[in-house]
Amino acid sequence: MSKRLKWQHARNRNTPPEILTILARDVDYYVRYGVAYNPNTPPEILTILARDEDTHPRWAVAQNPNTPPETLTFLARDEDFWVRCRVERNPNATREIIQTVRAYEFYKEHPTL
Repeated sequence: MSKRLKWQHARNRNTPPEILTILARDVDYYVRYGVAYNPNTPPEILTILARDEDTHPRWAVAQNPNTPPETLTFLARDEDFWVRCRVERNPNATREIIQTVRAYEFYKEHPTL
């Protein structure tokens, strides 16, 4: 299957969870990004993709409305600024998660405090 076709399946809201689970393990980060972006991706797959070595899938997990709060808590301390920004805007982000993001930002700016 071509990269483009895999990406189209990864982003398609009608792709079954079983196929999304397979595509979540693809070597191409862009395919994994598509899976992480898909609102029908099962929460357990989003939790796995939250630990992806590439930032693009983590960006998509952080903004996915299906991402569980526990995974957002993990991503609230991600090294990538844009991942943390997306966590803050996620509809599942609790007040505590948003406070974690902001505390992390403060620490990054004032590491000696």
